[in-house]
Amino acid sequence: MTTLTTSPAADVLERLFADAERTRTEFRAQLREHRGRRDRPPGERAPGRRGDDDWRSFFSAAKHVHLAVSRETGNLLYVLARSRGARAVVEFGTSFGVSTLCLAAALRDNGGGRLIGTEFEPTKAEAARRTLTEAGLGDLVEIRDGDAVDSLGQDLPTPVDLLFLDGAKSLYADVLRLVEPALAPGALVVADNAGQSPDFLEHVRTGGSYVSSDVGHDVEVAVYTAG
Repeated sequence: MTTLTTSPAADVLERLFADAERTRTEFRAQLREHRGRRDRPPGERAPGRRGDDDWRSFFSAAKHVHLAVSRETGNLLYVLARSRGARAVVEFGTSFGVSTLCLAAALRDNGGGRLIGTEFEPTKAEAARRTLTEAGLGDLVEIRDGDAVDSLGQDLPTPVDLLFLDGAKSLYADVLRLVEPALAPGALVVADNAGQSPDFLEHVRTGGSYVSSDVGHDVEVAVYTAG
């Protein structure tokens, strides 16, 4: 029995996955409807690819969309945080809180800790706070509004045991470098959709401070070997 697989967290998680499927389907339909028009809406391209500086427009356009991790990635985050014995976690890109819930559940089962989440869209941040409270995990989580490059510049829990990257892909390397001084030796860095951030992949695969691997489904897991 774990916090992740029992009520109330498990019930909340199931609802979030259902909401994610519904809102993504609606958003795709909206994009198809606008495809080919001159007034191509913000967000038709994936956010944060190289050369794409319009990530703010994307996340504003997708403010009702649950940009959630898959079930497999959510379970992976729980397993990694539990295995690491994580007590301090930083997350870039909370959305409505699926990954946040999985990580916070691991903290609870590890005996407690602190999770700093970040979310650019304030309505999503507020919804995620309510959701985590409903799941019985709100006491473990602080979600910071706005640009993560600003919000993560101070008052991080140290040392950080796990960093999860799932916001604008063009900012992955910047956020990692910002948090890197607070990483514990042996800390885990996990990135969803990592293939969309070549700068991040270059840093963790060739920078000399990590051992890194694509574990499938475009998820990169790196172990911090410096510090």
